[in-house]
Amino acid sequence: MGMSTRLDLFLDVVQHGSFAKAAGIRNIDRSALSKQIKILENDLGVRLLNRSTRALSLTDAGKEILKQAESVRELLANTQRLAESYHSAPKGLLRITSPSLFGKMYIQDAVTQFMAEYPDTHIKLVLEDRRADIIGERFDIAFRIGPPRDSSLIARKLANNDTAILASQRFIDTYGEPKTPEELVKLPAIIYSNGEITANKLIISDKPNSDQMETHVLSGRLEVNELSVLLDAVEAGLGFSQRSLFALDKNIKEKGLVPLLTDYKLPETNWGLYAVYPHRNQTPLVKLFIDTVQKMIGTPPIWESYIDNYKEMYK
Repeated sequence: MGMSTRLDLFLDVVQHGSFAKAAGIRNIDRSALSKQIKILENDLGVRLLNRSTRALSLTDAGKEILKQAESVRELLANTQRLAESYHSAPKGLLRITSPSLFGKMYIQDAVTQFMAEYPDTHIKLVLEDRRADIIGERFDIAFRIGPPRDSSLIARKLANNDTAILASQRFIDTYGEPKTPEELVKLPAIIYSNGEITANKLIISDKPNSDQMETHVLSGRLEVNELSVLLDAVEAGLGFSQRSLFALDKNIKEKGLVPLLTDYKLPETNWGLYAVYPHRNQTPLVKLFIDTVQKMIGTPPIWESYIDNYKEMYK
């Protein structure tokens, strides 16, 4: 193992704040990682880290050498990126993360198509609703609802994340069709909550065609952390829900669903669907995969066709 590799390991330990976390990401033993950092310190002749039972901290020398480690990692990544651009056929490993439902509905099929078209590629796909640390966990692409919070990341918008308030015909037969937001919020909603967010509010105009928005708190008997289960519950008539159109897999008429309060306005947001990647990983392979996903989604996105005349609703 050379010094450049040990510097990369040192960078991992600092970024993750512990030997245990860095070793887990690398899939190596903690003791083996600690040994490599010790060898690096011996080779350099300086202590890089102050170790205690509770925390790690950088020495003065460690702070300066950390900057060099970051430069070495960037240089190696740029070199790899340059080499890959000369390959006659795309090849290499892509690490991809995506929200579970979006991944199951679109990314999984894109992976199948991409790997068939480019047989020398390898993909690690992680589907989870946790917002992964793209740089720290070394993902090449993350698909996100909403723009990245980290300004150092590059984001490419794939589509708007339009929504509709949906209920089943069974639900309407039971409760009647609400004509105002005040009538709607008195009825049972199905609440989405994943540990990071709880979607228990409805923001909608105070009257039809108005720009004045009001916030209503929703209540319901069912709270779920999986969007596909939520949609099943809506179809079963257990409640209404405001849902992203990308979660639909066919025209809502085929699912027995009805859009509610379509003459009211929903707020415009920047919560589109994005492909996000670190600048250092802007390789041809990354671009090709994002292009594949974009073609699969379509422009405009295919899910806009799942509600007839959607463009005229909620405006």
